[in-house]
Amino acid sequence: SSGIGGGGFLMYYSARTGDIAAYDGRETAPAAATPGMFLDRAGNPRSFHDAAVGGLSVGVPGLLRMLKMAHRKHGRLPWAKLFEPAINLAENGFPISERLHEALARDKFLPQSPAAATYFYDAGEPKQAGTILTNPELAATFRLIAKKGVKALYNGPIARDIVRAVRRHPANPGTMTMADLADYRAKRRDTVCLFYRRWLACGMPPPSSGGVTTLQILGILQSFDLAALEPASAEAVHLVAEASRLAFADRNTYIADPGFIPVPVAGMLDPGYLKLRAGEISTSRAMNAAQPGMPGVTTGWHFAPDDAVKGVSTTHLSVIDAKGNAVALTSSIENVFGSRQMVRGFLLNNQLTDFSFVPEKDGIPVANRAEPRKRPRSSMAPILVFDGQGRVVMALGSPGGSRIIGYVAKTLIAALDWKKDIQAAIDMPHFLNRNGPTELEKDSPLEALRPDLEALGHEVRIVPMTSGLQGVAVSRDGLAGGADPRRDGAAVGD
Repeated sequence: SSGIGGGGFLMYYSARTGDIAAYDGRETAPAAATPGMFLDRAGNPRSFHDAAVGGLSVGVPGLLRMLKMAHRKHGRLPWAKLFEPAINLAENGFPISERLHEALARDKFLPQSPAAATYFYDAGEPKQAGTILTNPELAATFRLIAKKGVKALYNGPIARDIVRAVRRHPANPGTMTMADLADYRAKRRDTVCLFYRRWLACGMPPPSSGGVTTLQILGILQSFDLAALEPASAEAVHLVAEASRLAFADRNTYIADPGFIPVPVAGMLDPGYLKLRAGEISTSRAMNAAQPGMPGVTTGWHFAPDDAVKGVSTTHLSVIDAKGNAVALTSSIENVFGSRQMVRGFLLNNQLTDFSFVPEKDGIPVANRAEPRKRPRSSMAPILVFDGQGRVVMALGSPGGSRIIGYVAKTLIAALDWKKDIQAAIDMPHFLNRNGPTELEKDSPLEALRPDLEALGHEVRIVPMTSGLQGVAVSRDGLAGGADPRRDGAAVGD
């Protein structure tokens, strides 16, 4: 789901200086990328897996350069020492989980990749749960990066192997070059923040949509007294779904790489604008598909919406230390097993399929279309929350593709409005809306809300929601961790 063959976003808070930093390690498109790269010969969008499996979908990995940038600014341990636990794990192995075994059994594309097939399968059959999986190739890769620094990935033999795998894929080759890898740069960006009730929530800016859209949901809900409603009642689910519908309408139209288009972040998070959007919500009737608002956008700036939803496989970790410093890090290679291409012990991403496959609609360009060296829009939403004294009180995030936004928003509302502890907030069943059907978590008590929500006009879908929320919250008793029972993970502390 993640690794040095992909990218990520990192939020960091320094208790000593009060600085809140946002680090962008999102993958970039190669210099030879084109807006229509995921169209077939007839000009129609290719199917997801037809585009994702192979070299065409691989973006220039950004995770390692981002981590190096953050370490250079905030790190205390020597760079090489940071790799020791991962090297030990790669050499000594870990038992395959039931979840991993099931993913291997389901995937029909991974066995077609020779390196991945050798690693994950025995004679074409997925290795069994409990099997100790070692990765000496990855250990050697980590040793090289520990010794020589990040240049070991972006130049030299590892880079050549990445480019060879991308360009020589037999069915779906890409265009990445050695120059694309050498030229990659991580970015430090300004965080996006919004006051919610008596807290300040801060997240990642574009090209991630996670921060802005999560904050828009909260900002729209400022106009409603959620604390007075029964948690996860039909009334509460209705309001959150409607706020999400409005926020996703804006997301799908306006958010893309800010290096290529002027994203109206300030307008989207303006309290007056969010109050106007809240006025579009009826407490007694669900709206149809929401239209984007006009968050300070000039008449000369016009893009078509892209409502495609992709990606489910990511990982997140949240940390608060004894001094009050905090990290929220979300990392991904996009799909389960990414592009299914394995190099030097790690999987390459398929993040370029996060671009819109359709570059324009009715002659109007889509903001998130592919372009050379552009970063595709993401839904990753690492979030830090602060109290009225400016102290961090929560670090939170999740995997889950575009549903990440709903998972994180629900958990924030459960903790801040409904006063649930961090584990109970994570455990709480999911409900969300991505400007379409209202989705309720399968095999949860929320399924009983279906008739009431349909009476309000919602189209309801019951779907599995394998979030991977990981959070840390500050309480009177110290720090409390929460790990999502829906996926592998654990809360640990000193």
